[in-house]
Amino acid sequence: MAASLLTQIRNLFEGDPGVRKVADDPVLSAELLLLFRMILADGTVSESEMEVFRRICEESFGIGGDSLDAVVEYLNDYGYETTGAQAAALFRDLDIERRKLLARHMAEIAKADHQLAENEVRLLRRTLDMLGISPVDVVKPEG
Repeated sequence: MAASLLTQIRNLFEGDPGVRKVADDPVLSAELLLLFRMILADGTVSESEMEVFRRICEESFGIGGDSLDAVVEYLNDYGYETTGAQAAALFRDLDIERRKLLARHMAEIAKADHQLAENEVRLLRRTLDMLGISPVDVVKPEG
């Protein structure tokens, strides 16, 4: 109980740790923006897409459920200033495996609701082009 209260007080003064992590890392911010744009690409936010987004945030970036709402709010507040092309441009200099992982995460979100909308396919195709990745790399299993 006391630890929880101390965490709440620290968050009040320092901000949410997940938001700090995202705000301090432009590449992570860009990646989350691209993933969130994939969720919005078909015009609806399905619970299955959000579940995949939550899982990716937790497993790949260490952003837990407690911080996720604040991170999404941060992306909404500051992400409108960043285009998809600007976000993808941050990845051009990263290693190929990191770029492939981003593409796989985007495809996973697009497929989460068991429907691939034309806008989702178009967004994924444009992103793959900007990242210099073949669509084959997205469907190939890792390893």
